[in-house]
Amino acid sequence: MKEDFLQDENKEQVDKARKNLVYVSMLSIIMVFAGLTSAYIVSMGDSFWLKFTFPSAFWISTAIIGMSSICIQAAVSFAKKGNMPAMKTAISITLALGLSFIYFQFKGYGQLIDNGVHFVGNHIIVTDGKYGDYFEVKYNGDFVEVNGNDFLLKSKNMNATEMKAYQNFMSQFLEVSEKESFNIKQYGKDFELFFMNTPLKLIGGVLYSEEEGKLKFLDCLRLRDLAVNVRDNRGDFFVKGKMGKDFHVYYKGKELQYENRELQMNGKKLTNYLQIKSMEAADTASSYLYLITFLHLLHVMVTTLYIVKLVKHSFSGKINKQENLTLQMGAIFWHFLGLLWLYLVLFLLFIH
Repeated sequence: MKEDFLQDENKEQVDKARKNLVYVSMLSIIMVFAGLTSAYIVSMGDSFWLKFTFPSAFWISTAIIGMSSICIQAAVSFAKKGNMPAMKTAISITLALGLSFIYFQFKGYGQLIDNGVHFVGNHIIVTDGKYGDYFEVKYNGDFVEVNGNDFLLKSKNMNATEMKAYQNFMSQFLEVSEKESFNIKQYGKDFELFFMNTPLKLIGGVLYSEEEGKLKFLDCLRLRDLAVNVRDNRGDFFVKGKMGKDFHVYYKGKELQYENRELQMNGKKLTNYLQIKSMEAADTASSYLYLITFLHLLHVMVTTLYIVKLVKHSFSGKINKQENLTLQMGAIFWHFLGLLWLYLVLFLLFIH
């Protein structure tokens, strides 16, 4: 009798310690994300900041993690009532929803990349290969124009056929080396390149300028960068769409406008210093978005492995009416991750 009492007391202490470990883990995670979201706000305060629409896949994953939280709580309730078949079904559905959450998160990252939003490496404004800095293109006698992310001919947006022809022409300049010139097969009939306002001639497969002579390797690299931008439908911004509609740029918390390929605030052109600063500004906002959401996703992925273990234990009988603490702890932590995701969504929605 005494041994049973000691075993029960020891089990109660172990169970309490396991619960406390879960709570400590939750507190640690809260501190990490509080630090990240605070850093986000501080970084945004004195910088050029990009804001864009949340990918639709993230909204789907939000609904999924909410449903999964309901399912795992139902599994706990069924276990306490001794309804093992219902518990097995509920925890299995929770696992399926957890995997679905992971899938739609990665789908959301794919949507971000498709829209020109990357984790690292990008600026807000295109600098390398920016149209008009060194090179311009004439298409059937008219200069191609760029304003924001719009490609224009005669001040009208290029149609799909014109854009495809332009991309095909520029694709000749995607590969460059110091030893070999571009492999140019299409030149002069429909399209003509201008370098520093001077038309380029194609002689023996090599581009020449009347003033500069043979196109230097550095300028070939600049032409290559322009070709990459055209291939990717990239005008003046890395993120796709129209500024002020599909994405917004802020400076010190104030929204900017874009006219004549220059940033403005309240209808007035930014100073030359700020124009240069804007071109040097990295897209820190997108880096934070990826970092915050992916760190949460990592916690979900690890916890999903724990749910796999719960499913296995539910079918082996290790989880039952009397022994269901592991299920309860899993549910507590899963609820926590769901609430944390909801907080991050609201934070990014209203701050980002």
